[in-house]
Amino acid sequence: MKLGTLLSAFLLLSLPATSHAADITGVPKIREGDQLQIGNHRIRLGGIDAPAVDQLCLNTKAERWTCGAAARDELIKRFGAKSWTCRTRAVADRRGRTVARCEANGEDIQKWLVSNGWALALTRLSRDYEADEKAAREAKAGMWQGAFIAPWDWRIRNKKTAVLGAVQPPENARAVLLASASGPVAPSPDCTIKGNVNRSGECIYHQPTSRWYAKIQMKISKGTRWFCSVEEAEAAGCRETRR
Repeated sequence: MKLGTLLSAFLLLSLPATSHAADITGVPKIREGDQLQIGNHRIRLGGIDAPAVDQLCLNTKAERWTCGAAARDELIKRFGAKSWTCRTRAVADRRGRTVARCEANGEDIQKWLVSNGWALALTRLSRDYEADEKAAREAKAGMWQGAFIAPWDWRIRNKKTAVLGAVQPPENARAVLLASASGPVAPSPDCTIKGNVNRSGECIYHQPTSRWYAKIQMKISKGTRWFCSVEEAEAAGCRETRR
């Protein structure tokens, strides 16, 4: 075999494989019910969709509650201190996050979230958790205890957005669910960072010590939302105000 051929073969063998990404392991920093970070890796749990931390739901008494923050908090409570193994796809999502299937102590994280009503099965991409969603719906677990909007619909919500749930939604359900935690009241005491969009279309976040904090009116029509941490605000593409 010629030297040039041998050299070409060696170079091909030394290239990293692109079809199979390496597993990511470690204790996660959980940002939302389906988003986390391990080391420098931002990870999106595949096959499911969980409510955003500022999404609201209604309980069995038609009272609003912060189901998005609850999904995150329950995930932290159950798996936050454990080491995770995330099997990743070779291609990242449109926000640059690594899409992965994760487990801790042999337990499927996505399966746990869906079966406990903290996330929905993303059936347009995978039917792996469809049966778990059905079980959660029948048990009225998590979000299924009352009324809510599917996470994918909530992100582009409007007055015609469908309301889901295990009970008959009250007459004002849609108005409450559309208002979400981007309204005038923070979704929880630890979610007090304000995010707004300036005239240039840039997302800016303001901590309570910001000069302009009190002047920012939290209204969905203005594209505002509450954040629970600086990391969450920056992960959403926002920068801190310069004043």
